[in-house]
Amino acid sequence: MLDARRREAFRRLAADTAGIDVEVYRQLGKDPLEPILGLGEAAAPLCFFGRDPGREEVRHGAPFVGASGQSVRRALHRQLYGTEPADFDAALAVGRGFFWLGTVPYKPQGNRAWSMAVKRRFQPLLRELLLSEWRGRHIVTFGREAFLWFGIDQPRAVRERLEAFWRRDDRFSASIDVRLHDEHGALREFVLHPLPHPSPLNQLWFKRFPALLQARLAALAIDAPTAS
Repeated sequence: MLDARRREAFRRLAADTAGIDVEVYRQLGKDPLEPILGLGEAAAPLCFFGRDPGREEVRHGAPFVGASGQSVRRALHRQLYGTEPADFDAALAVGRGFFWLGTVPYKPQGNRAWSMAVKRRFQPLLRELLLSEWRGRHIVTFGREAFLWFGIDQPRAVRERLEAFWRRDDRFSASIDVRLHDEHGALREFVLHPLPHPSPLNQLWFKRFPALLQARLAALAIDAPTAS
């Protein structure tokens, strides 16, 4: 759960951010200042890190529930249980054992990627959530925008290392470590496992995405939770 202090911090930034698709929020009867954050349990074994929300995420107030997100959830359900999720609720339920974040927790107009300036404004709040609310190390990123988010406000050498990694032919099977620190001095090392963006519009990778995600999950030994 997002605490009141952090929620208010997100809302203040959003109120001063041009480009939020307020018309879609209005159509769906939703508050355009309310951040759409998945988060999850601190002990979750894996974080999924994507881009910004779309219309369906606004409708449901949850991340990764549109066409792209459902690709992730279907592959996750197949890896854990060997079957497709029976319905929307089952697809939502399969994500509860994981941690979810994205670059900016607001839908942009036209579903265009947020500018670097906007991503940089929200990055400290999101980085704080990642460092303080989750204890895991392994992060699966979706698409170039999400992967390079981890270079924001980092030294030039770190940014260049991430950009060089993204140019590698094996970027969707290899992994790379990165360190994040907050303004209070907390420092954590994470391992990024990049994948292509799962959008149906990504014709080059869309059909291959489920197999790539399942390979990542298998390599990380992500299994169904044991019943208590």
